[in-house]
Amino acid sequence: MLFENKTAVALGSFDGLHTGHMSVIACALSFKERGLLPLVMLFDSHPLQTLSGKAPAEILQPELRAEILESRGVDSIYISFSEIKDFSCREFFTEILLKKLNAGAVCCGMNYRFGKNGSGGTAELKALCDEFGVELKISPEVSYDGVPVSSTRIRQAIESGDIPLANAMLGRDFRYKYTVVSGDKRGRLMGAPTINQHFGKHFVIPKNGVYASVTVVGNDEYPSVTNVGLRPSFENTDLRSETCILGFSGDLYGKVIEVRLLKYLRGEMKFDSMEALGKQIRNDAEASKEIYKNRGGNSNV
Repeated sequence: MLFENKTAVALGSFDGLHTGHMSVIACALSFKERGLLPLVMLFDSHPLQTLSGKAPAEILQPELRAEILESRGVDSIYISFSEIKDFSCREFFTEILLKKLNAGAVCCGMNYRFGKNGSGGTAELKALCDEFGVELKISPEVSYDGVPVSSTRIRQAIESGDIPLANAMLGRDFRYKYTVVSGDKRGRLMGAPTINQHFGKHFVIPKNGVYASVTVVGNDEYPSVTNVGLRPSFENTDLRSETCILGFSGDLYGKVIEVRLLKYLRGEMKFDSMEALGKQIRNDAEASKEIYKNRGGNSNV
């Protein structure tokens, strides 16, 4: 047994830590005042990766997920999905929840499934909890605009450029954190130095275009403008995120920087001249600063 004290285990996929997921985690946290250790059970890979060889695109990088969970004051533990995928409902309950995690309480959503081929639901979980004296709390469904919040719905919003909808369902700004790579430095010639980042292989790709964004450097955040795509004015072929950080000066090459998207501003455009591109960048910058200010951010500009 890994835990000496009784735990309150949050069960679910937690692939995006959206508002529905956070409701289940809040349930586990509520047991803290009763002396139970709140614990989120995570899988080492998405179950569909093991079952079908193809997982949905990541909404949230694992390192950012760990940061968010830590900031909420909840512990987490990774379980190998391949090792437990053929467990019956009873085997999963006794071998993992009881023997490994020392669960005194479990929390899940209304649609939670477990056991081989997802054979068990909340009714089967309740029966096992009653049998072994474990408390069960089922979080109510969380909806936005009358439709249940889901990772699939969030992916669709990101891929279509509806960032405000994605952010509302996530309960925070959609974000990514990647190493700054060398760019062509053309932006610097126009008075708008940028940072270039490549997306991870399995990460969800936002709709190509220009976004109002926020960039976090150290403990400070700055309004910014982010272009996702191929930058047609320069005939590039490698998709990337290119962000102009407003009011910041300094070299970030080689550093891991977090970018948060706020709103889709426009599609990618091909400009006939550097002057026309520079004018559009200035317009995008003003729009982004206004969105950032109305959001309630503390502008460093």
